Amino acid sequence: MPKQRLSKSIVDQLEALDTETVYWDAALPGFGVRIKPSGSKSYVVQYRVRSSGRSRRKTIGQHGPLMSFAQARSIATGLLSDVVRGGDPVAEARAIRVAPTVQDLCNQYLEAHAIPKKRPKSVANDRSMIDRLILPEMAAHKVSEVGHKDIQSFHNSLKATPYQANRALSLLSKMFELAIKWGMRSDNPAKGIGKFQEEKRHRWLSQDELNRLGQALDRHPNQTAANAIRLQLLTGARIGEVLTAKWSDFDLDRGVWIKPSHHTKQKRTEHLPLSSAAVTLLSGVMSNRAGSDFVFPGRSGDKPMIDLKKFWRSVLSVAEISDYRIHDNRHTYASQLVSNGASLAIVGRLLGHTNPMTTQRYAHIADDPLRAATEVMVGKMKLTVSVNKGT
Repeated sequence: MPKQRLSKSIVDQLEALDTETVYWDAALPGFGVRIKPSGSKSYVVQYRVRSSGRSRRKTIGQHGPLMSFAQARSIATGLLSDVVRGGDPVAEARAIRVAPTVQDLCNQYLEAHAIPKKRPKSVANDRSMIDRLILPEMAAHKVSEVGHKDIQSFHNSLKATPYQANRALSLLSKMFELAIKWGMRSDNPAKGIGKFQEEKRHRWLSQDELNRLGQALDRHPNQTAANAIRLQLLTGARIGEVLTAKWSDFDLDRGVWIKPSHHTKQKRTEHLPLSSAAVTLLSGVMSNRAGSDFVFPGRSGDKPMIDLKKFWRSVLSVAEISDYRIHDNRHTYASQLVSNGASLAIVGRLLGHTNPMTTQRYAHIADDPLRAATEVMVGKMKLTVSVNKGT
């Protein structure tokens, strides 16, 4: 192919031939300009990979307003210098082009980790956060190019919803930890980002509210859903555990609920003692059993009830109770036990807490029976306490 000392003026003067032609620069070996029969001119570099001896050609850009001769020659100099140091610009560009994106990482996380290893509800929560929060912000970002600053900005953008922001940050951190194991990058950009302060809910029902809730449950036409709530209040179980419970999970003779590991948050089998009231409730439900394996079946019978939101709103409206979630029934259960003398350790066991600190939110309630006990001696001695105001 033609070789001559190239310059801007020479490139401008070069004319197209009947076939594609490359004019190589005599001053910078490996740098040239390619001219197609259409007249289009593009700058290229050609080199031989030192490790394999293979010849490579890379297009730098098209000659014109956006790519001058001087710019192209400067880029070519840098690329050819990389080759001398053992680099392969074509392979590196291809690697960047096909490198996995955050979209790819999310897909692999769901398919290879979440779906086979997490509970269906947890998978649904992860998928929701991915679709609503993560992908709209960084779907097309290359996994290897996401930086600490990108994750920090994303987390800060969710400041108005701190709980959601922290859950999304934890999910991203887990995905990037897996990205390291999967060879997508060498570090975790989500590591070291401080979470927002979360206000823990301390909402449970007073005795009066609990009475009103019971009356509202008694009057509701959907007694299947009402019984599910009653069982939750009698056991402190998560509503998901209640709704997915099967008759095979219960030994009513011994009064035990054997929660399968795939239904519990901690992914371990739990043996929960049942109160006599819970056994009576379940025995009554069983007597009206319609052949389903589920204690609280949905309409089809082959699947459990799924959504109690509409039911729960109507019950709370009748009971005149506000700012109270179904999950708060666990707090009501725990508060009743603690206020009647049950230790925090026992309550934690019944609730399935693996971390004792989780049960500490009820610690101040435990003071009530202790305070009542201190009054016993006062009554026995019939002491009259007076204040000495001095002379």
